Amino acid sequence: MNLIISHLSKQYRRDFWGLRDFDLELKPGVIGLLGPNGAGKSTLMRMLATITQPTEGKIEWNGVDIVKSPDALRAVLGYLPQDFGVYPNLTALEFLEYMAAIKGMDGKTARRRIDELLVLVNLAQAAKRPLGGYSGGMKQRVGIAQALLNDPQLLIVDEPTVGLDPEERVRFRNLLSDLSGERIILLSTHIVSDVEATATEIVIINKGQKRQHAAPEKLLALLDGKVWQWVIPSEDLPALKASHLVSGTIRRENGIQVRVVSEAAPAPEAERVTPSLEDVYLREVAQGSSSK
Repeated sequence: MNLIISHLSKQYRRDFWGLRDFDLELKPGVIGLLGPNGAGKSTLMRMLATITQPTEGKIEWNGVDIVKSPDALRAVLGYLPQDFGVYPNLTALEFLEYMAAIKGMDGKTARRRIDELLVLVNLAQAAKRPLGGYSGGMKQRVGIAQALLNDPQLLIVDEPTVGLDPEERVRFRNLLSDLSGERIILLSTHIVSDVEATATEIVIINKGQKRQHAAPEKLLALLDGKVWQWVIPSEDLPALKASHLVSGTIRRENGIQVRVVSEAAPAPEAERVTPSLEDVYLREVAQGSSSK
């Protein structure tokens, strides 16, 4: 299976494009779509989910143009949107039965699949509790369960960990890893740690355009020897931020330990350190912003 996106663009106003000339080819695995808020991630997700049509370009699922024939993808699509909502008075079991009916699943098949999914997302014990009493993380797990009802070949999850506490975020990332295999999982987020822990490939997007697409280790190699660390007085931090890309700061007893992305040593006492995906992400976003 494969998903090919060619020259995809979405225009909202005459002077504003949410996505512009976007190309991407995806195969099975977890693909992290990483970008700041407003980068175009949700615009892309909605077009892939056949909710919004592109202004220009093409999306092909196994050779079929889904703009012209959306049912080819809808039958094998699972989608958890960023603004996923539940009916608070329904139980998880009732909600999933309702969603299965919408998807056209017969009752016997739906019930068997729902029982499997409630175990998978660790909600079997809470299945008969009203959703209004669920935590944010529990609601997200119901969301992923409804997206998996039809055992999708393409699973799209848009900003799934926003608002979750650290424990729930880790649990959700582990669940996505367990679901990978012979399916394409597209995880859209602005949280680097979400894709760092799960993604086999990472796509960095900013201002509606693709900045990078590669395996995590190849992205890290881009900054090999270009990340520096040293301690500066607190009062020097504003000037350093004005002149260099500061990717991290830690308060120390003798000042602030800074982490800087730079081609050459930014200070005599600066020492090279191992790059992180956070460094790569911030560098790509900064370059994309400055080029506009």
